[in-house]
Formats: sequence, C-alpha cells, structure tokens
Amino acid sequence: MLNRKSILAIAAISTLSTVTLAPTGASAMRGGGFDGTWSVQIATQRGACSAGVRIGVDIRNGVFYSSGGFNISGSVSGNGATRVRVSAGGQSASASGRLSGNSGSGTWRGVSSDGPCSGSWTASRR
Repeated sequence: MLNRKSILAIAAISTLSTVTLAPTGASAMRGGGFDGTWSVQIATQRGACSAGVRIGVDIRNGVFYSSGGFNISGSVSGNGATRVRVSAGGQSASASGRLSGNSGSGTWRGVSSDGPCSGSWTASRR
C-alpha cells in the first residue's frame, strides 16, 4: 500500500492503465507517437519523499489519464516534451522532461506534508 510520500513521488509522473493502438494523423502530431505503456522510475534527490518508486504509465493520444487515487493532467507533444501535474490529498507535484523513441527522462518538484521535494525520472516503453 502506498503512503502519502509514495503518492507524491508517483504523482510526479502518473499512474495510467490501458494500452492503445498506434496513432495516426492528428493524434501523432499531439504526441500520440508516444502512446502505449511505459515503465517509469522516480528518484527523490531532495526532501522527505520516498527515495525511489517504479510505476506503470499509459499515454493515449498524447494525453495522460489516471487510474490511481489521485488527479492528473498532462500531455506529451509531438517532439516528446512532457508536462504533468498531479494532486492527491492536499499534496501536489509537477514533472517535465522529454520522451524520445522508447525512453525518456526529466525532473519533478512537489510539496508533501513534510515539505518540498524534488528529483528526477526515467522512463522506458514496455
């Protein structure tokens, strides 16, 4: 079971669920070329958040959708730039970075009940 610190670290990216078909046309221009299931490793480098969390992520038509116990909004553009914002129980985090091919990386910042946290994330397509 996840505690609030884990949720904040997870919130840096997102928890999503379904795999979609390969994009065509407009969805590919919006970042749909990155659709599918991804494995994301989240590392905390500053603050009292969980030290490391691995999660599954799904992107559909370049948009993140949550299947977890938190709210999420975010997208990936056609060039792979990502921006995600997540909130749960008065805590929030935002992440940015870039996907390229079957991998990606970036940074995140958030606020937990113990104060501010920040770190990095890496991703690989499953």
